[in-house]
Amino acid sequence: MKDRSHDEAMAELFRDDPQFAAEYLNDLLQDGEPADLLVALRQIADAHGGVRAVAKETELNANQLYRTLSPQGNPELRSLFAVLKALGLRLAIQPAQQHAAL
Repeated sequence: MKDRSHDEAMAELFRDDPQFAAEYLNDLLQDGEPADLLVALRQIADAHGGVRAVAKETELNANQLYRTLSPQGNPELRSLFAVLKALGLRLAIQPAQQHAAL
């Protein structure tokens, strides 16, 4: 039996269960670190044919996208939206519970 990396295992999980992928990203948005969110997006990209395939679909530079989806990445909003769209996801804003009375 061949060992697989954590990234490969997560990509397979995200590919097999898109709802889990969306919930995982939402949890990271709520309670996680930005670096964790970017790594998860890279793993989801791997589940969708890899970063190069996503870069081609979004017309973004593949090398830049690898850097963007690294723990040190800092994506522009338009890049983030393009990547999410290519992955079949979208970003939604909801009021935080403690500020729900706005």
